[in-house]
Amino acid sequence: MNVNGKHFRTIWLKESDPSTVQIINQQVLPFTFGILDLRTVEDVRKAIKDMYVRGAGLIGAAAAYGMYLAALEAGAASFEKDLLAKGEMLKATRPTASNLAWAVDSMLSKLAGRSCPLSQKQEEARLAAQAIADSDAESCKRIGLHGLEIIKELSRKKQGQAVNILTHCNAGWLAFVDYGSALSPVYAAFDAGIKVHVWVDETRPRNQGAGLTAWELGQHGVPHDLVPDNAGGHLMQHSLVDMVITGADRVTRSGDAANKIGTYLKALAARENGVPFYVALPSSTFDFAMRDGVKEIPIEERDPSEVRFVYGKTRNGSLTEVQICPDSTTARNWGFDVTPARYITGLITERGICRAAEQDITALYPERADE
Repeated sequence: MNVNGKHFRTIWLKESDPSTVQIINQQVLPFTFGILDLRTVEDVRKAIKDMYVRGAGLIGAAAAYGMYLAALEAGAASFEKDLLAKGEMLKATRPTASNLAWAVDSMLSKLAGRSCPLSQKQEEARLAAQAIADSDAESCKRIGLHGLEIIKELSRKKQGQAVNILTHCNAGWLAFVDYGSALSPVYAAFDAGIKVHVWVDETRPRNQGAGLTAWELGQHGVPHDLVPDNAGGHLMQHSLVDMVITGADRVTRSGDAANKIGTYLKALAARENGVPFYVALPSSTFDFAMRDGVKEIPIEERDPSEVRFVYGKTRNGSLTEVQICPDSTTARNWGFDVTPARYITGLITERGICRAAEQDITALYPERADE
């Protein structure tokens, strides 16, 4: 995606020093565009844990690059042991999104049992990490093309009037290596000349909608309005939403989808008001080992301070953090909820669109049916 006219991915290897991973610092957006250097596995662990990088696909790619850095740090005699230990450390950073563990396990499987020199193993790790990042970008591009067909049909029914799309959290370019999942169809439609408008949920408590989704939509020129998280039901009641598209952090083989907290409520409102509710995801987000998302998907509980404090820009332009509750008030901070498959109109994947049902999902991914 372009930032001020220059193309960026969200993660890449530094051209002058391929042992350094570079990322867009999402902690300082939307007020500052900055790039961070990650030189060690610990740097990657902290970047994922503290959300300098976030989003299902991006933390998967970051974990893959982290395993590349682990290969650079590993000893020749203890190579696999060192990689296993670093892989477990990375997996522990964010438990809900399946892309992270998938990327670590993919890297381990590619590097296991190799009897070649250490330098060759390290080069193979670099190529494997790059392949995961490239695959993520390509998958998201295809998601956009498949989702574009849905938006085209809505535009036809509305006789060219703007298609109003509600999204929750950030599942755009910033959440993946490029293009995004939920926003990829939006960008594809906008670039194809279709009139679209996005309702952007603020997405408390970290406000990824306000700070990230609104920023990247603005960079691309897509019309949008920021709305309070609780406005979605009202908008749907008054026929101001034509479809909902969200991303996902983990989707079971039966179609249950974990996404940012608050997504479930949007799905309920969409069902009540007859609004199609789609979940966009690459194959790395599927967890075929799980069937019951509500019972089985681990839900990350984050620092309560994210609820008790907000960070932003004051009217005079300074950046600050302020407390929004009484000093004695405690808080709980679940990062995700699970939307049961029955509330999902369809899953938009890189292989096409299917119902959120095991039979349809495994038909699309037959090679993973036995996982």
